Amino acid sequence: MRAPIAEDQVVELAEMFRLMSDPTRLRIILACLDTPAPVGEMAERIGISGSLASHHLRLLRAARLLQAERRGRQVFYAVSDGHVRSMLGDMVDHVSEDEAEPDSASTP
Repeated sequence: MRAPIAEDQVVELAEMFRLMSDPTRLRIILACLDTPAPVGEMAERIGISGSLASHHLRLLRAARLLQAERRGRQVFYAVSDGHVRSMLGDMVDHVSEDEAEPDSASTP
């Protein structure tokens, strides 16, 4: 059984989920889930302006969901925490599962 977490940790966790509930921010996180991505490339890939991407990236970095690394003139963003990467990877797999799979709960 998992030990209960402190109230401030519950608040921090809720804030992380609130940030990830925005589709644009979730696309940004997913865009750099496996490999680091620079702002311009990420913004182009998900179809938003660089300034809007930068705004969302600031929030995601503050919540420790993404980490930035400067490489020359560009800043690359990545999901550096294995827990976040694993949880999002599992959730992507979950929503990508074939809906035709039999539901074990409805099988007699």
